[in-house]
Amino acid sequence: ITDSVMAEQLALSWTQVCRILQEELFQGNAFHQSDTHIVIMMGASGELAKRKIYPTIWWLFRDGLLPENTFTVGYACSRLTVADIRKQSEPFLKATAEEELKLEDFFTRNSYVAGQTVTKNIHESCMSQAGWNRIIVEKPFGRDLRSSERLSNHISSLFHEDQIYCIDHYLGKEMVQNLMVLRFANRIFDSIRNWDHIACVILTFKEPHGTEGHGGYFDEFGIIRDVMQSHLLQMLCLVAMEKPASTNSDDVHDEKVRVLKCISGVQANNVVLGQYVGNPEREGKATKGYQDDPRLPHGSTTATFAAAVLYMENERWDGVPFILRCSKALNERKAEVRLQFRDVASNIFRQQCRRNELVIRVQPHEAVYIKMMTKKLGMFFNPEESELDLTYGNTYKNERLLLDVFCRSQMYFLCSDELREAWRIFTPLLHRMEQQKPQPIPYMYGS
Repeated sequence: ITDSVMAEQLALSWTQVCRILQEELFQGNAFHQSDTHIVIMMGASGELAKRKIYPTIWWLFRDGLLPENTFTVGYACSRLTVADIRKQSEPFLKATAEEELKLEDFFTRNSYVAGQTVTKNIHESCMSQAGWNRIIVEKPFGRDLRSSERLSNHISSLFHEDQIYCIDHYLGKEMVQNLMVLRFANRIFDSIRNWDHIACVILTFKEPHGTEGHGGYFDEFGIIRDVMQSHLLQMLCLVAMEKPASTNSDDVHDEKVRVLKCISGVQANNVVLGQYVGNPEREGKATKGYQDDPRLPHGSTTATFAAAVLYMENERWDGVPFILRCSKALNERKAEVRLQFRDVASNIFRQQCRRNELVIRVQPHEAVYIKMMTKKLGMFFNPEESELDLTYGNTYKNERLLLDVFCRSQMYFLCSDELREAWRIFTPLLHRMEQQKPQPIPYMYGS
């Protein structure tokens, strides 16, 4: 559910959904209602559903992590069938030939209904009276502070706080979740994370592809709303927050909110904006720039690159710049957190030493490593940079967050206070950009 489909006038076709739920809920003589899970998926015809949500539910079902009686009701405006949904999702399901029978079984538990908007009818007609209910809301959560609060108030008027799961899929990544363990289970890491030791913290999100295929959506939101205000700000919270009283979701949320409240609004002179142009020296999509997309308004000034510096007004991080960088159409795919330590005092090695760095790479190839100086082999005291590498050998699958919903854990989801503070930080900048339309700096696709 996104704010773009949120309204109070709702379609009568939701009676179809309710009938399907009743039929599936009570079929079979030995049926136990407490063992049943029903997933209602809004926007089931879209890119997110076919690439992420249907595959995730399938993987959980395939691996035996869901109850046997788990059913999925797809819902969207498009007139589709379950066969259509299966066809568009199959390239992303990664089912082997041996799993074909189980995949067939999975889709027999799927149904699809076409209709319009939704939230009130979920509340009035589709809530379980004997079990539990969870509402997962996908970002973007509004466009600014006002629209986000309007969306939050609307959902809160229909559902309880413990039923609402605002999802940022980046919080499901293993290395993002590992930030808490690295900080609070290792004294050597947490005791040196402060203004006395850290020169700056750099949070980076890079993608090698442009906005091909979803330029119309992207142009409405831009890179700050799409990545910086969500993914990077959540990573910042995990890096900067104080130790929570426990790993209980409420305690973790409280500390993240305290971090955000220490950050004042982004200053325009601390922001750089860019937009990619075509690269004639490369082939394929890289030859086209952002504005070559015919679905975009002529002369769009929407940023596809943004760098911003945030400062935290608290004792631990006073004066330390947090540099957030995110971009489309660069030279590689990478997301990482990099803590740069202050320069060595009284350097006796003729200024040959580089700053130490603690790097947490989120993607690709999750890793933690420390960049440090060691002596070169040979007769002289010549330092060189080397790495203490704690690279992870395995990556983890994407179904963690959805499984957390089934297990009723809200630790890696956003609370309403987090959303409010995050939008408070960026809304003045976003409004200024919309009013003044600053011209972004052009950069080459793949640079």
